[in-house]
Amino acid sequence: MKESLLYPVNNLARTAMKMDGLWHFTFDPKRIGEAEGWQNGLPSYVSMPVPGSFQDLFTDKESRDYCGDFWYETEFFVPKQSEGNTLELRFGSVTHRAVVYVNGKRCGSHEGGFLPFVIDITEAVKKGAVNHLAVKANNELSESTLPCGTVKELQNGRRIATPYFDFFNYAGIHRSVFFVTKPKECIIDFDTNYVLKGKNAEVQYKVITNQDASTVKVKLLDAQGNQVQQAEGKENTLSVEQAHLWRVRKAYLYTLKIQIQNEDEIVDEYEAKIGIRTIRIDGTKILVNEEPVYLKGFGKHEDFDLLGRAFNYSVAKRDFECMKWTNANCFRTSHYPYAEEWYSFADEEGFLIIDEVPAVGMMRSTRNFAKAGQGGFTAFFQTDTVPQLLKNHCMQVEEMIQRDKNHPSVFAFSLFNEPETTSHEAHDYFAKVFAYARSLDPQKRPLTGALEKNSAPDLCQVYMLCDFICLNRYYGWYISGGAEIEDAEVKFRDEMYRWAAKQLNVPFIFTEFGTDTLAGQHNLPGIMWSEEYQQTYYDMNFAVFDSYDFIQGELTWNFADFATSEGIMRVNGNKKGVFTRERQPKTSAYLLRKRWETK
Repeated sequence: MKESLLYPVNNLARTAMKMDGLWHFTFDPKRIGEAEGWQNGLPSYVSMPVPGSFQDLFTDKESRDYCGDFWYETEFFVPKQSEGNTLELRFGSVTHRAVVYVNGKRCGSHEGGFLPFVIDITEAVKKGAVNHLAVKANNELSESTLPCGTVKELQNGRRIATPYFDFFNYAGIHRSVFFVTKPKECIIDFDTNYVLKGKNAEVQYKVITNQDASTVKVKLLDAQGNQVQQAEGKENTLSVEQAHLWRVRKAYLYTLKIQIQNEDEIVDEYEAKIGIRTIRIDGTKILVNEEPVYLKGFGKHEDFDLLGRAFNYSVAKRDFECMKWTNANCFRTSHYPYAEEWYSFADEEGFLIIDEVPAVGMMRSTRNFAKAGQGGFTAFFQTDTVPQLLKNHCMQVEEMIQRDKNHPSVFAFSLFNEPETTSHEAHDYFAKVFAYARSLDPQKRPLTGALEKNSAPDLCQVYMLCDFICLNRYYGWYISGGAEIEDAEVKFRDEMYRWAAKQLNVPFIFTEFGTDTLAGQHNLPGIMWSEEYQQTYYDMNFAVFDSYDFIQGELTWNFADFATSEGIMRVNGNKKGVFTRERQPKTSAYLLRKRWETK
């Protein structure tokens, strides 16, 4: 049976203790840690915050650019009262892989840096005593892992990461770590699905437990905590009269309360917020509760000064307030699943999410955007690394859907960003990924992926797998930018004409479009990198979008400036943000706010 990825809660049957704080930390460039017993205690260390990205907390360049093994350790107390329970450690994420030791014993490992994993430590801990936890992590990239990249060795022997993607390869324990106690008989997971019947609704549920000895009871509570309906059994339907629907930017959340009972005794309990809503693609329309929605919003990153990719409630709160100020209603978790708290925020605020797996960098280039503009081809899916890559890809799709399937905000899953898609091998690869994803989601949400310029209508072998098509396009920036922007519009309209000629009868969403813009850089007339040019660029793109009825959304790139690898095309990071990295608006933010007020 698969491990439970349910978010930790405290109740009469479970406890969840956050282990956040300052942990011990050290690098292991020679990979000697295990041989020398570091799992029992680090010989030397510095303090390191958890959650946190280690790179921006150092002042020397070798530490910031470190690539290889690194270790964390801490201590935690296990009370005697936990006897008889299942004891687990739950990591929100460790980028990109981890091996976990408790009291020197290897308890488990995980591959993939953006999704949670759970380690059973019941047999390794000492009850009523302090226990030692060590984590060996690694941030190397390869062509068989997600995201993709490689490792380069400098002449002095030092190793650095070479990403095939345009954001910084932050690493560390990026999200909270929990010490969890659960009863031996427990709830593993649950599925929900919804059917609307006029003003009423059906909440279909399925509960997965690790045993069959006891009775499962499910209650539905309204926003005030009043019981609306109840049912018995692992699989059943809750009928809701005069249902309050979860609507875009007008959310209503019920609470689903699941209990395992043995006669009158509650053996286990779990509750979660859910939203009653349906998702459907009908021709070129995206329907939420059978009502068409035009997507307005952003591609984003988990990225902030000093924090790197670590989750922080204040950053999340500010981001949602800024997005609401622009009248946005949607964002894509580019290019990896975010911390779970982002989704709970979105559930409450009524934002839609395109939830994206870390399948980025599937083109053998450190600058996919430049490669696309040059018409490059990398034959990425014709190497012996593909079978292992496919295995990792499907595993992370499964973990993403398992974790996020009950969030009403998640209306679609994105299974790739800007891969090579012009070969038959690419089609065969992604056909397997899409088929697997379709088998996993109880709500059968739409599936998609973001296509770059090489994935043109006459060349792409993958777009037909998507329920709606997402395009990343930079006409007026990477293609015919600056003085050539008039040509950029001609080229843009030519491509859209060719897409329209296919008569696909599906929605098109622009998931990336934008320009690098230095905040405070003003030029009249507008030239590239100025705030004026960013507005000119948006005006041109919006004129194209508004010319085609099948275009049903615009998620600009990017919400805020973010960190990237060093390079001659990036001045201290990617500056395509509508907001600065400090979350202050550039001039274009006002343009979007005005457009999206009525769009």
